[in-house]
Amino acid sequence: MGCSSSIWFCCVLYFLFHSSISMSFPSPHPDSSLCHPDESSALLHFKNSFSFGTIPGNLYCDNEVQERIRKTWQNGTDCCSWSGVKCDKVTHKVISLDLHCSRLQGIIYSNSSLFFLTHLRSLDLSYNHLNGSQLLAQFGRFTSLEHLNLSNSLFEGQLPQEFSYLSKLLTLDLSFNRLMIETSSLQRIVMNLTNLKELILHETDMYYAKPYSLMNLSSSLTSLELSSSGLQGEFPENIFRLPNLLVLDLSGNKNLTGSFPMSNWSIPLRYLGLSYTSFLIDISHLSRNLKSLNELDLSNCKFIGSYPSLVFNLSKTITSLDLSYNNFSGEIPWLSFDLESLAYLELAGNNLIGQLPETYINHSSGMSFLYDASHHQILGHVPSNLAYLNLFDNLLNGTIPSWLFSLPSLHYLRLENNQFTGSIKEFQYNSLVHLNLRNNKLHGPIPASIFQQVNLEYLQLSSNKLSGVIGLDQFSKLKNVYHLGLSCNDLSLNSNNFINYTLPYDLDVLELSSCNISEFPYALRVSESLSYLDVSCNRIQGNIPKWLWNVGKENLFYLNLSHNLLTDVGKLPWKGLEILDLRSNLIQSRLPIPPPSTDIFFISNNQLTGEIPSSICSLTSLRVLDLSYNNLNGSIPLCIGNFSDLSVMDLRMNMFHGMIPTTFAKGNNTLRTINLNGNRLEGPVPRSLLNCSNLEILDLGNNMINDTFPQWLESLPMLQVLVLRCNKFHGTIDTLSVIRFPFPKLRIMDLSNNQFNGVFPRQYFETFSAMLDGHADKLRYMGQHLYMDAYYQDSVLVTMKGLDMELENIQNIFTTIDFSRNNFEGRIPKSIGNLKGLKGLNFSHNKISGHIPRSLRNLTNLEWLDLSCNKLSGKIPGQLTEMTSLEVLNLSQNQLAGAIPRGNQFGTFDNASYIGNPGLCGFPLSKTCENDRAQQPPPSKGDHLEAANGFDWKFAILLGYGCGLVIGISVGYMLFSDKRLACFIRKVGGERWIELLKARKKKKKKAHFNTRRRNR
Repeated sequence: MGCSSSIWFCCVLYFLFHSSISMSFPSPHPDSSLCHPDESSALLHFKNSFSFGTIPGNLYCDNEVQERIRKTWQNGTDCCSWSGVKCDKVTHKVISLDLHCSRLQGIIYSNSSLFFLTHLRSLDLSYNHLNGSQLLAQFGRFTSLEHLNLSNSLFEGQLPQEFSYLSKLLTLDLSFNRLMIETSSLQRIVMNLTNLKELILHETDMYYAKPYSLMNLSSSLTSLELSSSGLQGEFPENIFRLPNLLVLDLSGNKNLTGSFPMSNWSIPLRYLGLSYTSFLIDISHLSRNLKSLNELDLSNCKFIGSYPSLVFNLSKTITSLDLSYNNFSGEIPWLSFDLESLAYLELAGNNLIGQLPETYINHSSGMSFLYDASHHQILGHVPSNLAYLNLFDNLLNGTIPSWLFSLPSLHYLRLENNQFTGSIKEFQYNSLVHLNLRNNKLHGPIPASIFQQVNLEYLQLSSNKLSGVIGLDQFSKLKNVYHLGLSCNDLSLNSNNFINYTLPYDLDVLELSSCNISEFPYALRVSESLSYLDVSCNRIQGNIPKWLWNVGKENLFYLNLSHNLLTDVGKLPWKGLEILDLRSNLIQSRLPIPPPSTDIFFISNNQLTGEIPSSICSLTSLRVLDLSYNNLNGSIPLCIGNFSDLSVMDLRMNMFHGMIPTTFAKGNNTLRTINLNGNRLEGPVPRSLLNCSNLEILDLGNNMINDTFPQWLESLPMLQVLVLRCNKFHGTIDTLSVIRFPFPKLRIMDLSNNQFNGVFPRQYFETFSAMLDGHADKLRYMGQHLYMDAYYQDSVLVTMKGLDMELENIQNIFTTIDFSRNNFEGRIPKSIGNLKGLKGLNFSHNKISGHIPRSLRNLTNLEWLDLSCNKLSGKIPGQLTEMTSLEVLNLSQNQLAGAIPRGNQFGTFDNASYIGNPGLCGFPLSKTCENDRAQQPPPSKGDHLEAANGFDWKFAILLGYGCGLVIGISVGYMLFSDKRLACFIRKVGGERWIELLKARKKKKKKAHFNTRRRNR
């Protein structure tokens, strides 16, 4: 009776459950013979809860899977025959659902019909677009699951502890989602999933998961893949003793530490990836213990001990090796590799030197070997199985050996950024997929075999010395190529002779800079997928043709048309443009406004006229705006100061007038450079600049700004360059600052040609922290660490050694102070001697009195010193001879007296350094000192030549200090040697000045000889 009641009760429950299912989902066609109706309905309901579409950036999937689902998933058909569905042959229950790459778009909710498929043993939803879907606890219902793959589908949220219910799981892949995994969840999964063989969690967030939670992983585990997961701390050593582990990938976890067991290794490991981790690695120890290893990735790692050269003995089973970016030096140790089995070798980003080995043929056997000619050593067989060779970013030289061109399986060859010379030989096989030889010294024509590489997808030959005339039609067989780089060679590209030829539709990148072309390549006309186009430094003239507007219309983000002869660009149609470079053309129109998506906009060195249109305010994403060297006028729009992402505002050398924008908002931490030099701006310096906490360069020179010294700028923590030259600044500079260390990073301060008065700001000289040391651990340029620096280079106009020059690529060791042509009074502070990093110091044309301080002797890095046209008195301190870097000295037009010091650099200075000081005597002046009995050298021919032609510091002053007079020299901090000065003089003065230079050199040489003779 009891049993019958129980059976009856279960039957009622079964009936009610299936009735509810039938009511929830449409009934299948009665002809369905195998698939259970409830599961068929659940599957259809699940499919209909999503839309199908393309997934942005998903190159892995095609449309075939989606089409098969659409065709086979039909109501009234057997669901066991649907694409991606498998059923048990006995029970006809759905046991496998594979929807990877189905391009599903939508969200899986907790009441999804997916969770009614409780008999599933395998579920694959990878490579879909399930954005917003949580990793639900309902997945824990699939207690029969053996395989679960949810990777690359944009799941998010925390890993629920219910996953630990899946005790039958053999493989679990949750990679490339937005998941967070904490210690407790991971620990429960590790403890309960005792059958697990593969645990794959690439790029999940395991920041809060401690490595010790992996301690009890199943001994049956064959694959543990946790790359770029944020895992940090000490990795458990016992995992290296798991008896069945074949794959261990921990790469990309930079704070993950660990070491290897010294004994009892039992794993048959095939793949080990530790790149970009903090493991302490003993490569010799690894080699001795991992006898079965096939693939080893140790790029950017930390090695035990010092490894000046790459020497080791790897297992002979190694087929793939990556030791990139480890600062290894010396030659490539070919004897360490088993060349017969090696298929993949990557040694990029090291300091490897020398030449690649050549081929030695044993004529008796007919076999080929690699031969090291420098050491007269046979290295082994030619690696005929090599498919991938990556040696870029090293110091390798010599020619590319012939054996590299005859490898039958070579797919990837990367030798860029080395010093290879010679020609590119003919490839013997058409196996190449990726070829990059950029930035070497290769010459000669492009070999014909490259145009036969039918599988080639990536071709980069830029920045070499390749020559010859080629036509784009020669690339007609390269139908799969998506990246084509030919820039910066000696090539002449014939792009328009073959009207019917078109470049591939899927072409993504085209680099044709400096290819001697005069028209836009018409072969581009169908390349709608183009995202990057560089045709700079050519002879293209006129306008942008309208047919080009359809090229990359939806995808183009980089367009470089700079250094051509364009006269107009019209309205630019590309909606996704991010980087637009129109520098150095002949554009004569009003300022064209690029699309609102633009990040970086260059249009300097053109002939633009008119005002900046108000539509520029739509460019709210701008980071770099360079409109310099044009004829733009009007006022600067206030909205530019409001751009929240703007890093560089370069508007110099135009005709803007009015006030500097006052709209720099609070919290502006992006603006790094403001250059308004050479305009007609008036009014005060806006105090809202204080809101720009990361400002590094402020150049307001050569305007009409009327203000007192903006002392409040001293609180800007990052300011390195302050140029206020040639304005109407006035008043004293009060240094009674409440800030303990004003201008903490200032390295260039130019207040010249204003109306400042009073004494020098003594406190500044005592606290200029960045000028105290002339040395740097590493030579850097301003902005070098920033993304946009690849496109924008900071520059500033400075007076160096009497000449105005534009300084490009400002080095972190360049420091200078220029207070010349003001009305400063009083004495030179002794504290100036603390600034040992100074390269240049100019206090000329003021009203300074008193003696020259002896503390200047400490400025051992100083290269030019100008104290001329003041009221200095007393002797020239003999201690100044200790300034051994000094190249230019001007003490003229003062009231100095006594003997000129002798020794070191003082033997090279001529009369111009001292004229206008009647009380001075001694070499090089003709006036001898009473107690100086040494024979002075007679005036040289050069003295007369200088006097006759007036080549003295009066000329240098006129040349170097006139407001608005700029010598067109761009230097990346150059020392102005005689050789370089000769080059300059040829440009501005002709051969007459060359004779002056020769006389100057002869005089300096003779003076130096006499100084040495006296000092013996």
